[in-house]
Amino acid sequence: MPVLLFVYGTLKQGFPNHDRMVGRRVGGVWRTAQALPLYVVRLPLEDRAPWLMNQPGEGLCVQGEVYEVDTSLLPAMDRFEEVGLPTGYERVTIELESVERGGPRLQAQAYVKPASHLAQCVSLEGPFADFTRELARGYWLELPADHPYASS
Repeated sequence: MPVLLFVYGTLKQGFPNHDRMVGRRVGGVWRTAQALPLYVVRLPLEDRAPWLMNQPGEGLCVQGEVYEVDTSLLPAMDRFEEVGLPTGYERVTIELESVERGGPRLQAQAYVKPASHLAQCVSLEGPFADFTRELARGYWLELPADHPYASS
């Protein structure tokens, strides 16, 4: 049975972890119906990771992509996002609206961080409405020379 999954960071098409996305993309650009803070954080062992915070009503409406994913594949995605670990994400249901057209809203799953995780950050940028290629530049600690973002 499929579930809708909203991705806003490195899992989006053209970003470094998109190859882990195993679902079928739902057309269009979507955003959270409710404001949520999207930060780019730096941690002691990680550089410039996008975090969507579980703080409804704060921040901005965040843009992303929606994928239809078979529920049997969610445990692998949860492991990648470290759901259940002390520093991991939580998978929650959020409401989305289309950026490009009016119409019905969608209910989708999304990986978010609890507000308590902000205390571990070395630095914090944002909030942002979209995790862009420019913001993604610092995600990699070291890019291989043949990586598409290495020379852009």
